[in-house]
Amino acid sequence: MSLRFQKPAGERRRHFIKEWRKYRGLTMDRLADRLEISKATLSRIESGKQPYTQDTLEALADALSCEPADLIMRDPTAPGAIWSLWDRASQAQRQQIESVVRALMEAA
Repeated sequence: MSLRFQKPAGERRRHFIKEWRKYRGLTMDRLADRLEISKATLSRIESGKQPYTQDTLEALADALSCEPADLIMRDPTAPGAIWSLWDRASQAQRQQIESVVRALMEAA
């Protein structure tokens, strides 16, 4: 059974598929080729005119080197967002970030 994520009547459900595609430097043609779908289909999904299935979401995430949840929750272009900072951090910086966060949480 394939789950369909459809927007409620009169409401567009937000996702960040287009932002992730651009963030990864892919054209619509290139991503559509990776997914083996038409550029028109990808355009309709990105614009919210066509619902996507769970399988499509997982294929998109695989093609864009992210997690399916990222496509519906994370705007990769938000420079000050914690995940953007984390993505740009080195391994040593990530260890420092974890230490600071743990200290903040213990102090609260």
